[in-house]
Amino acid sequence: MSARAKDFARDALSPRNVKRTPLEAAEAARRRMDDPAYRVEMERRRGRGAAANPSGRYEPAQREAFDDGWSIEEELPPLPTEVIVEKPRTIVTRNDSPDILFEKSINPYRGCEHGCSYCFARPTHAYQGLSSGLDFETKIFAKPNAAELLEKELRAPKYQPSPIALGSNTDPYQPVERRFRITRSVLEVLSRMNHPVAIVTKSALVTRDIDLLAPMAERGLAKVAISVTTLDPKLARRMEPRAATPAKRLETIRRLAEAGIPVTVLVAPIIPAINDHEIETILKACAEAGVQEAGYVLLRLPHDLKDLMRDWLVDHYPDKLKHVFTLLQEARGGKDYDANWSTRQSGIGPYAWMLGRRFETACERLGLNKRNLRLRTDLFTVPPKETGQLSLF
Repeated sequence: MSARAKDFARDALSPRNVKRTPLEAAEAARRRMDDPAYRVEMERRRGRGAAANPSGRYEPAQREAFDDGWSIEEELPPLPTEVIVEKPRTIVTRNDSPDILFEKSINPYRGCEHGCSYCFARPTHAYQGLSSGLDFETKIFAKPNAAELLEKELRAPKYQPSPIALGSNTDPYQPVERRFRITRSVLEVLSRMNHPVAIVTKSALVTRDIDLLAPMAERGLAKVAISVTTLDPKLARRMEPRAATPAKRLETIRRLAEAGIPVTVLVAPIIPAINDHEIETILKACAEAGVQEAGYVLLRLPHDLKDLMRDWLVDHYPDKLKHVFTLLQEARGGKDYDANWSTRQSGIGPYAWMLGRRFETACERLGLNKRNLRLRTDLFTVPPKETGQLSLF
């Protein structure tokens, strides 16, 4: 790739030091697209997560065959993913946000190969001195000692069980999980100790662990939320380029439900003028596939994500850029983002009110959210450690 193309690609994904108007952003994008090297690089980046690469996109050799639903006869050369091993001292994160339904979470990975344009976790990569753009997608931090740390924390004398969320920040079933199997090892510890877990993912790879999740669900210890943002494969390819297809996610919901695992659909995020018209159709398709509960989140743009999202709109929907941000600002008190605990998930004002009523009406019609499945904590047990010769039997 030429140095000029690298500069253009970096400019497309890097946060802005100077805030630009929509017209200035559109003009900058037009100049980028006039450069042939930039167009070649953008095509090279597109579709980095399709399933057609027989040698394995994220590893030197393919470890586990997996179909994410995309069928591309000629996969373009992928950008390499760098996996950085991280060794934290603790693995369970405590949460005190009043608008989040869990107190504890585990994130086996930092960064996410799915590359979703809207991901609110992108700015967290800045804590590592990396960019919210391409670095977030290609420099992944893995925590291979997560299961060991978890078991140590669960064995602490003062530990009090409550549901642990997997996937609250980045997807626990992103492609690198096929190699490291950290999420799998965490589930094995939770299953052995009868500890409740709630998973959020947009990956079909979660079906790999049905053998663990189904018995846990039977004991009231597990449920899974699948994020379905659109049913349009073209929009999904642009917006979530390396996640499973919409059809594959519906199949995942069906397989989990058939295994007796409670499934929730998250219509998240809802992006004004991009996918907000799909609320009812997404809920209907997911209800038919077997979901019992549903939730939604209005697009959140903390920190430099608002600039990345502007760039994405300029590249893919330049005619909708102004409309998207006008509606979003209407729902955010005139700002691109408002972090107020009580409204950051759903917004305020007429547009946000309309989204909420549409969602509630569709759920009522489809029989969703009739009950709130609470995971059990009374079954939690700490088995004795295997020591010495007893471990031989």
